[in-house]
Amino acid sequence: MEKKPAIVLLIEETDWVAKLVREALDAAGDGSFEVEWVRILSEGIERVNSKGVAAILLSLSDSHKLESSGMEVFQKLFSAAPNIPILILAEIGNEALATEAVENGAQDYLLSNHLDSYSLPRALRNAIERKKIETDLFIERDRAQVTLNSIGDAVLTTDIDGRITFLNIVAERLTGWGREEATGKPLAEVFEIVDGDTGKPAQDPMARAIKENRTVGLTENCILIRRDGEQAAIEDSTAPIHDQSGQIIGAVIVFHDVSEARSISNQIEYRAQHDLLTDLPNRALLNDRIAQAVSLAQRENRSLAVMFIDLDQFKHINDSLGHAIGDQLLQSISKRLVSSVRASDTVSRYGGDEFVVLLAEVAHAEDAATSAEKLLQVLEAPHSVSAHNIHISASIGISVFPGDGESAEMLIRNADLAMYHAKEEGRNKFQFFRPEMNRKAVERLDIEIGLRNALKRNEFVLEYQPKVNLRTGLITGAEALIRWQHPLRGLIYPADFVPIAEESGLIVPIGHWVLAEACRQARIWRDEGMSGLTMAVNVSAVEFRDKEFISHLQAILAETGADPQYLELELTESVLMKDVAISLTILHKLKAMNLCLAVDDFGTGYSSLSYLRQFPISGLKIDQSFVREISDGAKERSIVNAIIAMGESLKCLVVAEGIETEEQRAYLRDRECPMGQGYLLGRPGSAEKFAALYLASLCNSD
Repeated sequence: MEKKPAIVLLIEETDWVAKLVREALDAAGDGSFEVEWVRILSEGIERVNSKGVAAILLSLSDSHKLESSGMEVFQKLFSAAPNIPILILAEIGNEALATEAVENGAQDYLLSNHLDSYSLPRALRNAIERKKIETDLFIERDRAQVTLNSIGDAVLTTDIDGRITFLNIVAERLTGWGREEATGKPLAEVFEIVDGDTGKPAQDPMARAIKENRTVGLTENCILIRRDGEQAAIEDSTAPIHDQSGQIIGAVIVFHDVSEARSISNQIEYRAQHDLLTDLPNRALLNDRIAQAVSLAQRENRSLAVMFIDLDQFKHINDSLGHAIGDQLLQSISKRLVSSVRASDTVSRYGGDEFVVLLAEVAHAEDAATSAEKLLQVLEAPHSVSAHNIHISASIGISVFPGDGESAEMLIRNADLAMYHAKEEGRNKFQFFRPEMNRKAVERLDIEIGLRNALKRNEFVLEYQPKVNLRTGLITGAEALIRWQHPLRGLIYPADFVPIAEESGLIVPIGHWVLAEACRQARIWRDEGMSGLTMAVNVSAVEFRDKEFISHLQAILAETGADPQYLELELTESVLMKDVAISLTILHKLKAMNLCLAVDDFGTGYSSLSYLRQFPISGLKIDQSFVREISDGAKERSIVNAIIAMGESLKCLVVAEGIETEEQRAYLRDRECPMGQGYLLGRPGSAEKFAALYLASLCNSD
């Protein structure tokens, strides 16, 4: 396709100059240009407005008769055609005016009487090409400017000496400096950054990028100090700027505000390391703090202590007052713990109602004991929670580095073991860890693991101990007593595994099994003609409070066909008095099922006669500790006499436990105690042995 010639607009009054222009371009012989000639400026502007002009030749001679003269002519034309290259035609002696025009936007100037076929086409081509390059550069620069102002990141550039050469809008907003005001200023004045941890000036990223000739990032936790003094957390990258030859001529810094993101990140990290309810450090942060404290203690050859704190009877508060009150109590306890230790120590909520305190530095073990005593006193004071004055105590176990462990895991575990021993000592106490506690813990764990499999493997058995009418000698009932036939240890008695079953929650399924087995046996005896026998079953506190207890009991009675009026549930005073209102509700539901209810180990608890009158109980069992000491003095006898009299007053059947001598039986019978139980009257045994004893009592009864 043939290339069209470029249109050159000539604005010139004189014919001879126009002739010279045409002759010079024609003589070039390549047809690259086509001349359009007008004599006056207004015609030239009119032609420019109709488009298509590639270049303009303008005469500024004072001798022509244009509407204006000199620079005014050029300025009007330049305003009308800013994107078209303008070449000035000047006469010899008038170069000063042409030079001024070039300084104000003209591409070049030519002398009118020196136009030839080489210089004129060459000047026109150069002018057109330069204008195109200028236009392209302007467009590119404008596009870059728009792009830089539209991105979310701040951008600033410097020269090789570190002076600002450019800021985009975001950089202006973040630094507080306007572009024009910032240009030429040192980078450190406009882009002031400090280390967020130390507050000291951060390393100059521009100097580093130029020195290393590569892209570098800011130091972590970098803070930008705005012009107004406000601070913003930023992240950035800085890269060197090269010229066409590859030489470094400056640097570009791209950065953005991460204050909100860093704040969110810090919040997430904080929540990942703290308990939501109490705002205390959680297990993860505690382990880290202990590990750091151990490392420091090793370097400085000193000790530290870990205290494991477990609240006594906290579950009772949750069950009776609700979890909302329980949560508020935990918050109150947390505040007291924190206020009672040093700022260098750590109080952590380990889980539930368990807390761990790290004493980061102790000179002697006695220091930990002093702290533990203080914490027990502080916690014991009443907590005012939602109109309730709540009293609660705690048990504390203490382990000391380095003797009791050199890791967070070991120190916490050993403090936990010591805490269990503090509970066994009667609660509201503290205990230091001792190596023999590990042995007991291993035994306890072995029992717990065994208990989890015992039901599946049918390792539990029931033995039945007779209840005897002390006046007639006739066996009137049996107490079902659980035994564990361990495959390796042999027969294990309740005292060795029931407390562990209660702590682990396994007592609930075990208790269901005992009730079901006892009811099944009672039905067998009734079918065999041994009618009228009561079957007594002990019910633990955990079972009694279990929300499914009554429904499970109903299902067992329905399944076995046992007569509920001959099933007697034995509960201790402490179980009944833990929450009188709840106990009353449960007891009345059980009584409505026609069950018998008895208070076991009576006299060892803290019940009052007024409460006992409210409970729908039908039996009292005198604890064997009182029966065993009948012969020791008047005090023990008076207690036994009082319980027998109380039973008569409450219309409850009284059973004396632990009768082992004739003296004890004679005394109780003389005091008209109705029922007795003990080795003298019959040892616990299998269902078959119990049946034999029962038949013998029928023959030998008075």
